[in-house]
Amino acid sequence: MAARPIATLTVSFGLVSIPVKLYSATEASRAISFNLLHKGCGSRLKQQYLCVKEDVVVPREDMVKGYEFEKDQYVMFTPEELKLLEEAGTHTADIAEFVPVESIDPVYFDKAYYLAPDKGGAKPYALLARALRESKRCALGRWAARGKQYIVMIRPAEDGLVMQQLLYAGEVRSIKELEIPDTEVKDAELKLAQQLIEQQASDKFDPSTYTDEVRARVEAAVQKKVEGHEITMAEAPEGGAEVIDLMEALRASLEKKKAPAPLKAVEPERKAPRRAQQAEPAPRKAAKK
Repeated sequence: MAARPIATLTVSFGLVSIPVKLYSATEASRAISFNLLHKGCGSRLKQQYLCVKEDVVVPREDMVKGYEFEKDQYVMFTPEELKLLEEAGTHTADIAEFVPVESIDPVYFDKAYYLAPDKGGAKPYALLARALRESKRCALGRWAARGKQYIVMIRPAEDGLVMQQLLYAGEVRSIKELEIPDTEVKDAELKLAQQLIEQQASDKFDPSTYTDEVRARVEAAVQKKVEGHEITMAEAPEGGAEVIDLMEALRASLEKKKAPAPLKAVEPERKAPRRAQQAEPAPRKAAKK
């Protein structure tokens, strides 16, 4: 199935405007979710909100949003007041600057989108993609949507452009908050560690070599349940051995033969779970006259 755009916008830098179509780069629908059911009859549960003071169920029309400025002290906002505070949505991503791609720590990366040229945008789109690729830079700008304002990074990909939402500085904790002791590393240890890295190095990241084993296990368990089978508990994997001698562990790792690369698993076509066959009802006996 061909990908469908979720929005259209214009990427602008200087006096150049590029009409583009926006596509989600990830699939949230791939996640497996479970519903809460009543254990007794298996029916779906309905969520309700209780007032902690009066212990009564509060209907949605009686709910308002509030901000806790002190412990148990709130200021309330009406939907109209919250609407006024929202950022007006724009159909433009305004580029403010160009920076080296490697200067942005991936810890700031948030949701990613693919960009494709819209009608009349093929030429400037190709120009921006090539200019970014050859300069090894990315574009930084702002984009407003869903009532919020986002920092966005537009970077070249293999066949086009990717627009990556970035987190604000206040949304990322500093690693300096952690207590990391200053520890001496010996030259011999460093050399062995570098050899181990080279032994397991690859030229590029191939995501197809990694499969979601947990998802496959959950899907298999769901299918067993649908077919009326019970699930047996698997044995827990043994934990790794405790590292006592760092040098000895590095040497053992290097001497261990490198495992062959896993075969690329062909993901089977997804099908709806088969429902358990129900037994046909027994024919009714004729009523006695």
